[in-house]
Amino acid sequence: MHNLYAIFAKFLDICKMFSADLVNEKGNIPRRGVVPKFSDLEVISLSLAAESIGIDSESFLFSKLNEYKDDFSSLISRRQYNDRRKLTIGLCNQVRERIASKVDGGEAIFCIDSMPIEVCRPIRSKRCKMGKNNYDKAPNMAIVLHRVNIITDINYILSVG
Repeated sequence: MHNLYAIFAKFLDICKMFSADLVNEKGNIPRRGVVPKFSDLEVISLSLAAESIGIDSESFLFSKLNEYKDDFSSLISRRQYNDRRKLTIGLCNQVRERIASKVDGGEAIFCIDSMPIEVCRPIRSKRCKMGKNNYDKAPNMAIVLHRVNIITDINYILSVG
């Protein structure tokens, strides 16, 4: 399978590069209180790494993280991870926007996704009544099985640009 820690480390480097003026030297959004061991940038990088390899369940993510206990020495609990993801959603969006502007500054909207998009379920196609009387209005049957590998694309773009 994939080495989750290696992907996490690549995303952490990319996030550090694009969030230099948004976070302090420890990688956290400046705020009062205790300085967390697992920084805000690490939370964002872990979230992006999990998305890029198709982990969409937090319970599956934290079960996979048990294999990397030595690499993630200051890993936070699942509840803290959820709370911190909610707190850092603005920072995550700003980092994503900066990455998208580095990709190509001409477009206003980018769609970067690591999950396949299902257009039509073949299981329900037999029961679909749309277009039975008029063939021209019948929906097409297709499943898009395309995955975007964000890490490879971003590393290529950063090395070229």
